[in-house]
Amino acid sequence: MDFKIVEVFNRSVTIELDSDAVFKQTAEFGVYVDGSERLRTDRNVISVMGLLPDKKYKIGVDAGGELVEKEIVTEHESVLLDVRKFGAVGDGVTSDTAAIQAAICACPKDGTVYLPAGKYITTPIFLKSDMTFWLDDGAVLLGETDRNKIPVLPGMTMSTDEADEYNLGTWEGNPLDNFASLVTAIDAENLDIIGPGVIDGNAQNSDWWKDAKVKRIAWRPKTLFLCRCKKVRVQGVTVQNSPCWTVHPYYSEDLAFLNLYIHNPSDSPNTDGLDPESCSDVRVLGTVISVGDDCMAIKSGKYYMALKHHKVTERVQIRNCKFERGHGSVTVGSEAAGGVRDVRVSQCEFIGTDRGLRIKTRRGRGERSILDDILFENIVMEGVHMPFTVNMFYFCDPDGHSDYVQNQAPAPVDEMTPVIGSICGRHIVASGVSACVLCAVGLPESPIGELRFEDIKVSFASEEERVPERPVMMDNFDEMTGRSVYAKNVKELVLRDVEICGSADAEPELVGVENKTLDRVEYR
Repeated sequence: MDFKIVEVFNRSVTIELDSDAVFKQTAEFGVYVDGSERLRTDRNVISVMGLLPDKKYKIGVDAGGELVEKEIVTEHESVLLDVRKFGAVGDGVTSDTAAIQAAICACPKDGTVYLPAGKYITTPIFLKSDMTFWLDDGAVLLGETDRNKIPVLPGMTMSTDEADEYNLGTWEGNPLDNFASLVTAIDAENLDIIGPGVIDGNAQNSDWWKDAKVKRIAWRPKTLFLCRCKKVRVQGVTVQNSPCWTVHPYYSEDLAFLNLYIHNPSDSPNTDGLDPESCSDVRVLGTVISVGDDCMAIKSGKYYMALKHHKVTERVQIRNCKFERGHGSVTVGSEAAGGVRDVRVSQCEFIGTDRGLRIKTRRGRGERSILDDILFENIVMEGVHMPFTVNMFYFCDPDGHSDYVQNQAPAPVDEMTPVIGSICGRHIVASGVSACVLCAVGLPESPIGELRFEDIKVSFASEEERVPERPVMMDNFDEMTGRSVYAKNVKELVLRDVEICGSADAEPELVGVENKTLDRVEYR
């Protein structure tokens, strides 16, 4: 079986099989380095660790008895700085912040800061450009639990000439003071963060998850925060127990997240897995996410940031990933006032999440909030209660339940009206569905542009296993169970080669759908 080289680092490489299989192969195969088997796996995306810098290697894959090899040259490394030589102890008791930060500050261009096995308790550390941050096997970067020891990132600071704004802190799409994240990078370029170690926010041993919506000093931190960064690659690390969103790239570009494992308890509040906000050219490959909120949420801020610091989130690739539990597998919104476009989700497993594809917006996001050209294909869903939901009445924010947001009568189209363009799903199999297959509710004054679903095979859970749920979080909307398709305020709906087994109804319910194509839609 052939494969491609995804990224070459100074001490590792990530490869991806040329295969249409979803997330993994049916059997394990060998991965070789210079002719010797290094590991066995069934995954489509593999990171091979333990290489040396500035060295030529042959990376091979043996699938079906034939060894296919490709030659790589690992990247240059100027120096390896062991944090223990700077005074880090790694005993899980001593604060190692100063020692690790000293190593980072001393690191020259193309250098690596190295954390050997151990537990390093720190307050936030700040990475910089042109370096590698390497957490070796058994290395755990463990967050300080006392919020009084953690620095605050101010939301907005006026420039000295009062002509511009300097943004650091952010909270749910607004420029607000929040605590610095355990690993923070600001305006960094050419930065690598590599594993296989662990970045642990340690929120379970602090009070971050108590009164989560109450601001205490500042808003809760993330665990990995990339602010205005370029060309950042994160490979093979585990990121867990986050106080809030786990991995948060912000106004950044050219990002790669490869073979990450992101994990938070299922009941932890607002602990999204990976939330690119106002970012471009983002690749997420081979990553496994299991969290307490949306596994991935693609965002672009609220109205103020879209108005004053507009940046569309675009060119996002999510491939060969596995998303478990959580409210949504891949979500777009709701803080997407700057717009989201060109999103491709393929060859992924969605397991046990509430929703698969989840689009959410509301009045007030603004005319730049255009969510368009979003494609899900070659997806397997198991136990996903509601595979496809699109909601333009999402009741978030302090005014979320106001008449302005929730009134279902047409409102004037103005500069505060969001738009949903084209959403497409194809070649998707979903089993164990509970509430509904598709629930989509557009604004009467701004209907959803196009919903297109082709080659979809769905089977419902038994009646005993189904739980009534409200598929879209809006007021005055009933719970559903065993429903197939409900669509309201949609310009174009296309259902082609759709097979639905075990639903309580026998046809779609369409309200205010201007044009519909129901071609080979079969109920069993």
